[in-house]
Amino acid sequence: MSEILSKASSGFKYIYLVVFFALLAGFFNPLISGVSFDSVIFGVVVLFVGLAGGVLLYKSSSLEKRREIYFAGGFGLIAISLALIFQITGRV
Repeated sequence: MSEILSKASSGFKYIYLVVFFALLAGFFNPLISGVSFDSVIFGVVVLFVGLAGGVLLYKSSSLEKRREIYFAGGFGLIAISLALIFQITGRV
């Protein structure tokens, strides 16, 4: 029973993140203005890339093994996320 509850709790975490990022990316704006959801989907992807970079940076601080790989990967994903944000805003 506790294994099923643990898996349900883990699944809820990811559903919560997706819903939170969708709201953060402006989910209601296309509904109100009648435009497409492309910018919302792209915004959610950018947020997940940044989150993955942050998780890798956290892992680099807590692990002794392969610390440099996690560190470089984390900053690389955050840089990719920043480049995507500049692309969305048209500043590139």
